[in-house]
Amino acid sequence: MQISGTGSRARDVVFAPRLQALLTDHRGEETFRLDPGTVGVAGAGLTDRILAARPATEDERPTFKPLHGRSIPRAEAATVMQAIGRDVRTALKKPVPGNADLRGEWPHVGHVYLRDLLLGDDPYRLRILMDRVLELTPKLTWSVIVAGAALPGRLRPGAPVSAIAGLTAEAKGYGDRRYAMGLYRRAAAPVCFTVSTLVANALWLGSPFDDETSNRNILYEAMRLLPPSWNILRRASPEYPALDPRIGEGDDVLLLPLLSHRDPALWEDPDAFRPERWDRLDPDSLPGYLPFGHESERCWGRHMVLPLAEMLLDMVRGGGLTVDPEQTAAEVPLAGLMGVTGVRITRR
Repeated sequence: MQISGTGSRARDVVFAPRLQALLTDHRGEETFRLDPGTVGVAGAGLTDRILAARPATEDERPTFKPLHGRSIPRAEAATVMQAIGRDVRTALKKPVPGNADLRGEWPHVGHVYLRDLLLGDDPYRLRILMDRVLELTPKLTWSVIVAGAALPGRLRPGAPVSAIAGLTAEAKGYGDRRYAMGLYRRAAAPVCFTVSTLVANALWLGSPFDDETSNRNILYEAMRLLPPSWNILRRASPEYPALDPRIGEGDDVLLLPLLSHRDPALWEDPDAFRPERWDRLDPDSLPGYLPFGHESERCWGRHMVLPLAEMLLDMVRGGGLTVDPEQTAAEVPLAGLMGVTGVRITRR
């Protein structure tokens, strides 16, 4: 699929086959059958009613679902998010280095920069949990956590580390250390993954940008065309058949911002990268636009992701960097976090 825009030069977004099939077969549909037990929903009105019908269960929460069978209470989840929030605020107060080299393959380059900015003083057993390779399989991630928790010694309370790492200092034994390291991974890694992917998406879709175009508008538009959270799963629930008879009592519901963000009934020129459209649109009240979830349960990380992404995008723009003009296609794999891979960023 080719994206048009004032900055892009005929760049292709090559979606994984299953993603492309959703766009080809179901864009513009309100609801449709995905498989015998799952209904897909892309209509803005029905999406709103479903997400407002009940809160997400603990198994449906993306970051704080049970950790190896151990439930994560909301109070503990809030403590963890407050800690990583303090780390983000601390990072944003640091002076921007004049010698940062952000050339290379994105989103990897951006991820490494953010990891070091936020968590550079943390012990290796924790920083290794930020490695993008661990995204390949949960088993690999858990193996690294198990090995790190078994190492002798532990973090001393009050050690000069990130706030999120400081929470692991309270872990007394192997089981608690393993759990604390799992929370560290669950909270810190998505921030760096999401921000670096979002900036990579924006660069691929529209760079070089007009000087007058704000970073915030660029990011809103990038999240429209390539929403990092492109699907929201809700397990079968009695509220849903009452909202729409096409949803059976035993049906899971897969809500698809990937489709509502490109619905021709909602968007003018839906496949075009047009950041200027956000001069007159309110992202918090726009039907079908769900980059950070529904208004009834917004993603806790939104106030971290956008400021970090604006900072990183500003560094790239200020450094005169753009997509390698020789690169004309980038792939979007089928993964939980939607984004282009292997984007080569060079100096203009």
